[in-house]
Amino acid sequence: MFNKNIKLAIVALIIAYAVYQFTEGEIGNGIMYILLSTIFIFLYFKNEMILLAFLKLRKQDFTGAKKWLDKIKNPKGALVKKQQGYLNYLNGIMVSQTNMNEAEKYFKKAIELGLSMDHDLAMAKLNLAGIAFSKRRKPEAQKLLAEAQKLDKRDMLADQIKMMKQQMKKAAIPKQQYGQPTSSRQNRRSKR
Repeated sequence: MFNKNIKLAIVALIIAYAVYQFTEGEIGNGIMYILLSTIFIFLYFKNEMILLAFLKLRKQDFTGAKKWLDKIKNPKGALVKKQQGYLNYLNGIMVSQTNMNEAEKYFKKAIELGLSMDHDLAMAKLNLAGIAFSKRRKPEAQKLLAEAQKLDKRDMLADQIKMMKQQMKKAAIPKQQYGQPTSSRQNRRSKR
């Protein structure tokens, strides 16, 4: 796992060597080195461990994804700010299956650091809304759900948002008591 600054140094060295190749008349080699440097530029903005963890998550392999994420020992040194957000986002998704309190911390940290895709941000807010609703913080859950709905421009999470709204409505309806009457007037009527 390379530090993000080492990746930039490698890019600078490769580009310098590409320029040298151009001055020597080796145009093909220079172009090849420029293309090679784009790989390290890509890996500067999109960390390889996070990409591999995303691939594992697509296959529903949570343990494999966790193994790739655990290889990132120093997130602040190895990742740019948005990648740190995605690291927290992925950890939140994996932990949400077992520990809601820890998942809430991860999702809040991911939102604070920022996520580059709107649907990822919407997913994080939707998960936070579900956690807040389960902890009986309904106003916070409604606010987060509204924010998630605004961010979901392609309606990728429309079904989940709709289900969450229905669950909130069901929880808002007071439970009806069937069976024994509770007031004294109703008790007198039933005795007659």
